[in-house]
Amino acid sequence: DIGDVVRGKDLYLGNPQESARRDKLENKLKEIFGDIYKDVMRGRNGQKSAEAEARYKKDEDGNYYQLREDWWDANRETVWKAITCDADGSYFRPTCGDEENKSTRAKDKCRCDKEKGAKADQVPTYFDYVPQYLR
Repeated sequence: DIGDVVRGKDLYLGNPQESARRDKLENKLKEIFGDIYKDVMRGRNGQKSAEAEARYKKDEDGNYYQLREDWWDANRETVWKAITCDADGSYFRPTCGDEENKSTRAKDKCRCDKEKGAKADQVPTYFDYVPQYLR
């Protein structure tokens, strides 16, 4: 799952042939989040934020897990829209509820129907926060 990969919590280590590619991806993510970390710690107008410094103190180890978690939390809906923009509605299971206790299939690129009372563009599943081994 992309959320697990971004957050550094992907349990699937794959076969030995894939481990080199997985390591390369993880190193690239560390590099990207390292750049974001530097920007966050630099703060606005060169003024460090005490709140950011306290929140991301543990991220000095170079894995940036807290920053990655926060980034995913802030961007998961946008990522979801990007990866589902061409998917037809039949690809997904029923997750929109326009009646009490009844789920309907999201028909428009996996988006729930706003006219029927659903939140438009709501991410239809929050399984990315369920531990991977339970999915």
